[in-house]
Amino acid sequence: MFWIKKKQQALENLELAELCQIEAEALYRAGKYHCAEAVVEVIRRHFSPDTPARVVHSVSGFGGGSGSGCICGAVSGGTVALGLVLGDEKKLISHLTRELHAWFKEKYDFTCCKIIRQNHKGVCPVLTGEVAGKIAEMLSRK
Repeated sequence: MFWIKKKQQALENLELAELCQIEAEALYRAGKYHCAEAVVEVIRRHFSPDTPARVVHSVSGFGGGSGSGCICGAVSGGTVALGLVLGDEKKLISHLTRELHAWFKEKYDFTCCKIIRQNHKGVCPVLTGEVAGKIAEMLSRK
């Protein structure tokens, strides 16, 4: 019980972006959510808590590159999360989506799930967390 209190105190001291990163990676690793779902769920919890949790099901088809192996599900989920939080701010959503893609490509060279998994074995939980953290960072400075 003591270690739980210490862990909670440590999490409270983290920046929101770091917290989102840790939570999304943990959701993915727990096996309940895949990449897109974990990103949307964490962003929903912290930035749009009044949005029903069932909205996460709307991205269930995005895992594994939307079934075809292309566009990374975490990136797709991040794009959906931006729209979820920002609503009708289409210009801002477009700007932040481009920023997300540029950041991701700089970090992983590609946005194609199949290629990322070939070049970076086992990276999906980590990049899921990183995308959630990046989305949280972008939304926090809005």
